[in-house]
Amino acid sequence: MNYQQENLRAALTPRETVVLKFLAQGLSNKDIAVNMRLSPSTVKRHVENILRKLQLKNRVEAAVYAVTKATGASQGLTG
Repeated sequence: MNYQQENLRAALTPRETVVLKFLAQGLSNKDIAVNMRLSPSTVKRHVENILRKLQLKNRVEAAVYAVTKATGASQGLTG
């Protein structure tokens, strides 16, 4: 990951960070919505924001990104 991606990760909101953690667990938008007590459309918007901010193509890339960060490939995913 490059410096620009690190700065973009810092721009994630606390809710987006939680959604990213759920993505890493393989949860669907519907399951994330139930866990966070949000509507599926709100979760979809959070996922879209995460992809845009981290410059990723899809939720699989987001999950890989989150798992990589959480397993210590860098500082780890916080929040």
